[in-house]
Amino acid sequence: MSKLQNRLKLLFAMGLLLGSIVTAGAQTPQATPPPPAPPRSLQVPKPAEKTLANGLRVIVVERSSTPLVSAQLLIKNGGEIDPPQLAGLADITASLLTKGSKSQDATQIAEAIEALGGALDSGARWDASTATVGVMSSRISPALAILADVVRHPTFKDEEIERLRQQYIDNLTVELGQPGSIARLAAARVVFGDAPYGHPLSGTLESIARIKREDIVKLHEMYYRPDNAILIIGGDIGANDAFALAEKHFGDWQKPMQILRPFVFAARVSDPSTRRVLVIDKPDAGQAAVYLARTGISRADADYFRGIVANSVLNGYSGRLNQEIRIKRGLSYGAGSALDARRSLGPFVASAQTKNQSGAQVVELLVGELGRLATAPVPDAELTPRKAVLIGNFARNLEQVNGLVAQVGSLALQGLNLEEINHYVDSVQSVSAGDVQKFASTRLEATGANVIVVGNAREFLPELQKQFKDVEVIPIAELDLNSRTLRKTDAGASNN
Repeated sequence: MSKLQNRLKLLFAMGLLLGSIVTAGAQTPQATPPPPAPPRSLQVPKPAEKTLANGLRVIVVERSSTPLVSAQLLIKNGGEIDPPQLAGLADITASLLTKGSKSQDATQIAEAIEALGGALDSGARWDASTATVGVMSSRISPALAILADVVRHPTFKDEEIERLRQQYIDNLTVELGQPGSIARLAAARVVFGDAPYGHPLSGTLESIARIKREDIVKLHEMYYRPDNAILIIGGDIGANDAFALAEKHFGDWQKPMQILRPFVFAARVSDPSTRRVLVIDKPDAGQAAVYLARTGISRADADYFRGIVANSVLNGYSGRLNQEIRIKRGLSYGAGSALDARRSLGPFVASAQTKNQSGAQVVELLVGELGRLATAPVPDAELTPRKAVLIGNFARNLEQVNGLVAQVGSLALQGLNLEEINHYVDSVQSVSAGDVQKFASTRLEATGANVIVVGNAREFLPELQKQFKDVEVIPIAELDLNSRTLRKTDAGASNN
């Protein structure tokens, strides 16, 4: 064999060795993930605003990075104004806005928006009803014309009402077969009772069946008025041009002579002495849904940022609940929490779904994690990435124009300073481990949380009764989501 051949073989072997070293190095996982990079400061252009003569507040946020504009007409009331027997009325009313106006039927509205290359949507949430349109900036004027038409002149045709009613009933029927949905709906009743946030936003099978066209028309006439609305326009448009378009399409919207009185909340405050430990027995359930639920905070609460950081420690894939229940013990596909800050006190929930046999154990773990957060400070190595998650999610929501408009609209709805959007990062970063511990001990204490478990009670009830002395059991056939007691057989349940 020649010297040249030997050298070639040697070079080939060295190449293979080097390649294997590089490949092995590339496949070797890093022992610990890198720390989050320092958060960047955020600077959203200062919104411009004016109030039209009819009382409509108009807010404009300029962003010229993309040739898009989003506009949201926000009515300052949502599901909280539903009459006691008509849960779901606000949501149905808002959803029907795009289903026909005096000048166009539902198909024509959809075709008109499609021709503009845009999107139109409407619906209700707690505290607000919205209609939103998004288009290229060159087409915003005809898009606003459609938005104004559907909000101001809906026809609420009987056939559209019945079609939507059936959709709601179908969705509710599916939900009532799922332990997680049942637990979520029952938790709201347990926490808020007959107060405005107690009923399901999308109604119940009984309440949806009761809603009549005149109920929808009455709600629209009462609350859909310029002095109870905010128009937010954001994107590639100048403030003066946006104000001119608002005047053109909404300026002749007449304000009713009758004064609209502010909605008054009959808020409930959690009382540990009246905590309910509730089991909804669903023998055919393949798994158990476990909820801890209590009142949390309002959006205007001074503890808002402390609250969302505390919740971030608990929530998410890397949050404590998922770490403890899924990753360490394999008891669930996912566990988490939510702190829903609303105009009045919203709910705080911690939840997980698990096999029926481990239902009581998951309750104990959820309670234990709330207690641990309240009794020991969060290490910086844990707190820093949980803050980073909040900041990252917030930034992602602002990447698109419709997300920016939604954020500004939320601040305006709650009567907060619009400049707060530029202080979000600093506000999150300023929360200390001591702040989190204090918030958890005073606002999220486990002793004030109600316990709701939905599943095959035979599998977990004996163990649950060892943890709590007064466990209430409601068979699924006797469940009534229209009643604060959640029982069909209780006197007065039909009053809701």
